[in-house]
Amino acid sequence: MAINVAFSLAMVVLLLSGIAFTQAQFPAPKELAPKLSRNNETLSIASTDFGNIVHETPVAVLEPCSVSDISSLINFSNSLITRFTIAPRGKAHSTHGQANAKNGVVVNMTNLNGFRNGSGILVSACDGKNPLGCYADVGGEQLWIDILNATLKRGLTPLSWTDYLYLTVGGTLSNAGISGQTFRFGPQISNVLEMDVVTGKGKLVPCSKKNNKEIFYAVLGGLGQFGVKWLRLLYSNFTAFSRDQEHIISFSERNETIAADYLEGFLLLNQPLLDLSFYPASDHQRIKSLVNQYGIIYVLDLAKYYDNNTQAHVNEGVAYLVKGFDFVPTFTFEKDASYMEFMNRLHYEELFLKSNGLWENVAHPWLDIWIPRSRISDFNEGVFKNIILKKNITGGTFLVYPMNRNK
Repeated sequence: MAINVAFSLAMVVLLLSGIAFTQAQFPAPKELAPKLSRNNETLSIASTDFGNIVHETPVAVLEPCSVSDISSLINFSNSLITRFTIAPRGKAHSTHGQANAKNGVVVNMTNLNGFRNGSGILVSACDGKNPLGCYADVGGEQLWIDILNATLKRGLTPLSWTDYLYLTVGGTLSNAGISGQTFRFGPQISNVLEMDVVTGKGKLVPCSKKNNKEIFYAVLGGLGQFGVKWLRLLYSNFTAFSRDQEHIISFSERNETIAADYLEGFLLLNQPLLDLSFYPASDHQRIKSLVNQYGIIYVLDLAKYYDNNTQAHVNEGVAYLVKGFDFVPTFTFEKDASYMEFMNRLHYEELFLKSNGLWENVAHPWLDIWIPRSRISDFNEGVFKNIILKKNITGGTFLVYPMNRNK
């Protein structure tokens, strides 16, 4: 008898950024320090994968005792000004360094198996009473060979496999899981009922085809990574801000591969309720101080989409795109978001305003003005500085969209 499989998947959504720590510099939080291995042999093993093409050495390898250790590591990274790379590693059968974390932390997922107390693989009773039917609830760190042995004891088996069974559940589900059964039952990712996923925000989220389905479908076959690379660069000088915006849109005419997928600009003003939810909490005060110092800060808001095929190169593409930009030093911020989260971002801002009583009883006038490039600096001086700033008009949103005339 065949079964569907429900996976308790401790999978990290990979965080990508470029900060470089040495072993001596890495500021490990106290509760995680004993679980971070830094010996040369461990680091050497974690610096490569089955493909033996990419070799990138991490600063440390996390040996988690629970899923909460993984959440703590992600939360710690998110609290820093610039996050470090985190990569989950099962049996490392990736072929192009997906399980590597240059100057970051590799998470040894298989270490979780020693702390499950026998609960890493639970096979349901097929008595017809469970609405899910027959299923296995397994940890993402479990090997498929162990799942086969556990299910065969009940006269059961999962529907779809990979040819080689000494691989982790999380590893094959992040790729698809293909073998000779696929023509009949689909890849392994088509036979998953539900998962628990550690997201890039460090939260453990249950998901299925009906519950948090965006995460569910994005993780399955998503190499543990998906979505949008989202950047915000802060400027005190409008000329530099507008020049860099124009540089970005010029790529859409010259190089579609490097071109940004989304670009706008907006003003940060010294207003009573400054929405800084995009930025790490540890940076809120210094951003407020910057706004107070200059009166107006110009924010370049940039996004680059990626998928399974382009994710490996999205960081270097974005770095090339903004190379030489003249934003305020150290005031560049980035994060990875799901495509849904990014596209639906204004709804979150609406909820923020409603929660603070700034929506229902406030008028919402709106004005769009098309201004030629030759006069945009005059508009900044005449309107942004001499009207909005001088008259202390701090309410509302002020957006600056650069556009190519031929579009």
